[in-house]
Amino acid sequence: MFRLMFSQAKKHPSLIPLFIFIGAGGSGAALYIMRLAMFNPDVCWDKKNNPEPWNKMAPTDQYKFYSVNVDYSKLKKDRPDF
Repeated sequence: MFRLMFSQAKKHPSLIPLFIFIGAGGSGAALYIMRLAMFNPDVCWDKKNNPEPWNKMAPTDQYKFYSVNVDYSKLKKDRPDF
């Protein structure tokens, strides 16, 4: 498969940016999915030791990728303990 891509890139050099952008997009999507699977509190990989990981999150923990208006370091606890 890679041999075919390299031969096509040699014949048609205008395809090189296409291969670069498709590779970068696929890599970015894979890294983002891996980040969601590893660090999102909604995903529970270990149900024996931590069955509800969302209850152990502090109010100052930022688990969103990007927050526009909220400064998570200044939030106070406004929920009950379970």
